[in-house]
Amino acid sequence: MDLRARARVLLPVFLLILTVLAVRQLWWLAPARVVLTGPTMGTTWSVTLDARGRGRGDLGSARAAIDERLVAVNRLMSTWDPDSELSRFNRHASTEPFRLSPETLHVLGLAQEISEKTDGAFDVTVRPLVAAWGFGAGARAPGHGPEAAELEAIRQRVGFRLLELDPMAGTARKRRPDVECDLSAIAKGFAVDEVARALSLLGWTDFLVEVGGEVRAHGRRPEGGAWRVGIERPDAEGRVVQTVVALSDGVMATSGDYRSFYEEAGKRLTHIVDPRSGRPVGHSLASVSVVHHEAVRADAWATALTVLGPERGFARAEAEGIAAYFLVRSEGGSFEARSTRAFPALHDSHTPLDPERTRTAPSRDPGLAAP
Repeated sequence: MDLRARARVLLPVFLLILTVLAVRQLWWLAPARVVLTGPTMGTTWSVTLDARGRGRGDLGSARAAIDERLVAVNRLMSTWDPDSELSRFNRHASTEPFRLSPETLHVLGLAQEISEKTDGAFDVTVRPLVAAWGFGAGARAPGHGPEAAELEAIRQRVGFRLLELDPMAGTARKRRPDVECDLSAIAKGFAVDEVARALSLLGWTDFLVEVGGEVRAHGRRPEGGAWRVGIERPDAEGRVVQTVVALSDGVMATSGDYRSFYEEAGKRLTHIVDPRSGRPVGHSLASVSVVHHEAVRADAWATALTVLGPERGFARAEAEGIAAYFLVRSEGGSFEARSTRAFPALHDSHTPLDPERTRTAPSRDPGLAAP
């Protein structure tokens, strides 16, 4: 074979090798950490994907799947959407059974389970109380809480035993026609679980999902190792990481009283209302973070333990084997950290937040009124 013929044979092979090398070079230059964000349920969501990880799908399909699941949960459980299934149930001023989707019934059932375990410290029927104190969808203007007589009247409409569920029939029934529910303290966790499930079905193995402060991690972060999720410490000078938790396949939800509050007559009133007393919690507990394998349960337990307070909440978490981290206010403006035996804290950092390397799990978004 002469030189010219040999060149005709080798040239396509050479060009193919150059193309493969160029593609590989572009792949390595492409960013590994891809962050998708958007609004949902009166708050925001973000998903961090390892675009060069062990398992990865199409980014366009990932975005579509995330949007589809969040829109679906919002249409079922949001109090901010007047046409949602939950809003229609709240307007159902009757004690006749109301048909609900399996998803909403599932979340209500989990809520009732935690209500039983906490003697009503967690209660999704708290909605009218939260609104009366000036928080959440349809709330009165903050700054003027209900008078004693009004508060007592509203309390008659609140109580998890005023709600009856019939999963077999697919219905829920109110014992009083004026009962209203708020799933803000559990629906975001359910949404996180749903988004994670959708991404896994598309083949993604390494990602971090966050909705309104509730976080779920799968696999490892692009830099290697477990995902690092920071717990925020209330600080007048800005956002500061109190401690960092390493998550590979787990979730963390945080509930706190320092993101949404106002002062009335010199008293600090938070959006976290105790369904048993009808009043905003007034103890020294600033926040509770719960690590679990289900975001929907972690979300609800974080609120329940916050309502129970630093002593009773801690005791309940230990009794239930819950991995929980408590930040308690001390005199002089400092904070005391208490963690249950099951809590997998990585380390205390007390350093300014680095948003590129550590994701915080802040207390609930100010726009949400969580029971």
